[in-house]
Amino acid sequence: MSGLSDLGRFSQSAMLILISLAAGPKHGYAMQNDIAELTGERPGPGTLYGAIRRLEEHGYIEALPERDRRKPYRLTDAGRAALTLELQRMRSLARTGLRRLAVA
Repeated sequence: MSGLSDLGRFSQSAMLILISLAAGPKHGYAMQNDIAELTGERPGPGTLYGAIRRLEEHGYIEALPERDRRKPYRLTDAGRAALTLELQRMRSLARTGLRRLAVA
């Protein structure tokens, strides 16, 4: 598995989208709101939909049938695995950084 880093400039947005979808399927506007609640910053439509397109291309998310003119997406098993791997990597990095700060 290549992970989220192969998504280039969309990797941070991609991770936030995957975290949002881990709670269940959402359409773009609902993802923007959820991400804004998580981070305090609302992603712009260009950033959001560019990352969504790349996540779909990699098979990390998939579109569901439209409802009320909205297109929801859901996390795939591959997306769940990529997100888990990335969050574990980040946890390990944070743990090491905090341990080093405590020693310094």
